[in-house]
Amino acid sequence: MGVDGIGARVARKEDRRFLTGKGRYTDDMSVPGMKHAVFVRSPHAHATIVGIEATEAKAMPGVIDVLDGKQLLADGIGNLICGWMIHSKDGSAMKMGAWRPLADKTVRYVGDAVAIVVADSVAEARDAAEAVVVDYDFLPVVTDPVQALADGQPQLHPEAPNNLIFDWELGDAGAVDRALAAAAHVTELKIFNNRLAPNPMEPRATLGIYDAGDEHYTCYTTSQNPHLARLVMSAFYNVAPENKLRVIAPDVGGGFGSKIYIYPEEIVCLWASKRTGVPVKWTCDRTEAFLTDAHGRDHVSTVKMAFDAGNRITALKVDTISNLGAYMSLFSSCVPTYLYATLLSGQYDIPAIHANVRTVYTNTVPVDAYRGAGRPEATYLLERTMETAARELGISPAELRRTNFIRSFPHQTPVIMNYDAGDYEASLDAAMAASDWNGFAARKAEAEQRGMKRGIGMSCYIEACGLAPSAAVGSLGAGVGLWESAEVKVNMVGTIEVMTGSHSHGQGHETTFAQLVADRLGLPIDSINIVHGDTDKVQMGMGTYGSRSGAVGMSALAKALDKVEAKAKKIAAHLMEADESDILIEDGALKVAGTDKSVPWFQMALAAYTAHNLPPGLEPGLKESAFYDPANFTFPAGCYICEVEVDPETGRTKVVQFVAADDFGNIINPMIVEGQVHGGLAQGIGQALLEGVTYDDSGQLLTASYLDYAMPRADDVPSFKVSTSNTPCPNNPLGIKGCGEAGAIGSPPALINAITDAIGNNQLTMPATAEKVWAAAHAAN
Repeated sequence: MGVDGIGARVARKEDRRFLTGKGRYTDDMSVPGMKHAVFVRSPHAHATIVGIEATEAKAMPGVIDVLDGKQLLADGIGNLICGWMIHSKDGSAMKMGAWRPLADKTVRYVGDAVAIVVADSVAEARDAAEAVVVDYDFLPVVTDPVQALADGQPQLHPEAPNNLIFDWELGDAGAVDRALAAAAHVTELKIFNNRLAPNPMEPRATLGIYDAGDEHYTCYTTSQNPHLARLVMSAFYNVAPENKLRVIAPDVGGGFGSKIYIYPEEIVCLWASKRTGVPVKWTCDRTEAFLTDAHGRDHVSTVKMAFDAGNRITALKVDTISNLGAYMSLFSSCVPTYLYATLLSGQYDIPAIHANVRTVYTNTVPVDAYRGAGRPEATYLLERTMETAARELGISPAELRRTNFIRSFPHQTPVIMNYDAGDYEASLDAAMAASDWNGFAARKAEAEQRGMKRGIGMSCYIEACGLAPSAAVGSLGAGVGLWESAEVKVNMVGTIEVMTGSHSHGQGHETTFAQLVADRLGLPIDSINIVHGDTDKVQMGMGTYGSRSGAVGMSALAKALDKVEAKAKKIAAHLMEADESDILIEDGALKVAGTDKSVPWFQMALAAYTAHNLPPGLEPGLKESAFYDPANFTFPAGCYICEVEVDPETGRTKVVQFVAADDFGNIINPMIVEGQVHGGLAQGIGQALLEGVTYDDSGQLLTASYLDYAMPRADDVPSFKVSTSNTPCPNNPLGIKGCGEAGAIGSPPALINAITDAIGNNQLTMPATAEKVWAAAHAAN
């Protein structure tokens, strides 16, 4: 490891521009003639559009035009789609209702867009939007996913009777039922996983530009996946031909999954630019984000876990209702299926598992992937059940988990996944030592003397990252492959440009990707530039989500570097009249092993481009690319232990200690990994204690601002104790597993387990607000 290489705690290169206000976000973009957009949105959760009157609005100062859904439809712009096909257990395809970028007949949630106003300024566009008159006929509303399935409830889409999108299963139902019947003990629970709003620091924004001369479109957007945006807008939404559409995602201020998808606004702003002849920019305000950004989670589940007389799990039975909102978002169908049910084995050797998942339409914002996407829901269900079982069986929750750990790898679970490597006991031991697990009783007694209730909770999580290989996900219904690409260009003076299909929106790619190159080529990190987020500069890529940038994106880079190294050694060997097998690359030079002969890296690069003295038949230049499609998912895992104090008089919970022991495989930059874990833990604590999207019975969003939607603050989280162990992933060249989602996956059950331990009542749902905790604590007494 060099000072800049793999394993070094290198400060993030990109932070200088972020901390000095020099970041370039979509809302910073300005082009000549640019105008501003405001969307007219439905204030009703379910209604038929009778008519839209915009004459007065069009005549207002600064207004360029007001456009509606009928015009959009007439111009041939297509419906938004879900890109992952799921079939019900009877073989029928999922029931995908029509989602128009601008509703032309029916609105199905508060915030559904019906028109766009384009004006000289945001203020003028907003004034005109308020002058647009939309005549609605109100329709009945349903927001509860369980109620939505019942007979006689309002129907959102004619394609989906009883609002059922699909009824899907995984596993062996017969084997599970037999094991439950023969069990020495069965633990049963009803589990609610609360709906969350993603709340990235930067709200969504888009700038659509149409060049009539070239018939070319450019879209600046806050996207985690610009190449996918270009693909779907050209191939499915009929916005523009792919070769006439450039998508640029500049600096992006957080995403957490909510910026993977294509939203109506990108489509409509590009279309409006062509219709009006001016560039059109829209920037979301925070309330608009609550109303329209894809939400996360929202599961209602029942679970049964069977044990034999030796406390070993013999079966797991899960029934889940998943609320997908008013429409199917781009990846919504895979979240409660292949990203959820396939992880229900957790870290445990469970012989038989069966999961049944029903997805439902309701008059709420569409639901899709949010940090962890299915894995947090699976972990919460499993780890709450394990903790409850330990209490019912009267044994230590640590020992119950230890009894059931998988210890032999590779391990084939009953729900598709084949775990390649892990040491779950090592993470458990590390977490217990760091938390002083054995000293908890003394701390509990001391807290009681102060009138406080102290509790401790544990969670052992596993997740599947990388979301590959492409052939496997294709067979499961994915509409795209999940490989990644990289291109390495060595310039004439030896500096490096890396073009990656991964996209950074806070993960530190400009640093970690450069560290890999620095480690391989012995070059200073400042001589390496990472390019991403522009479909005209980067060959096709699949973006960033699912903790895939290291395991998949950097593996593609490693393969491209293999080719660069091989060619560089050929050139250097020719220049030094040596055998290329004797050439070493280190300290910015190519050296002949066992001699003092060397060629500086820049001199080799110059020779590659001057081409005066190259080996016979070797092409000039030094630029190589690679695509990488992994052989398996990666499986990060860990153990989290949370300790809380609850004030029985107020119900207020204070997290007094949080320990995270993770196994992420090989780590490129420990400092960045720790930051990712800290951020994930804060989000998980937010879900467990504070956050929750709430609708009333009429479909009005009651949590549409930070006055009503509680986000974690600095005083809500402790100083985390984090550590890592390492069982390298055997299925990618770097041994990386991924770290970006772990904190948000493992923390909620650890915290709820701790609170329920403190108050002596297992009946507690997220978010565990002070009111809920107070009521549960007094019910227990």
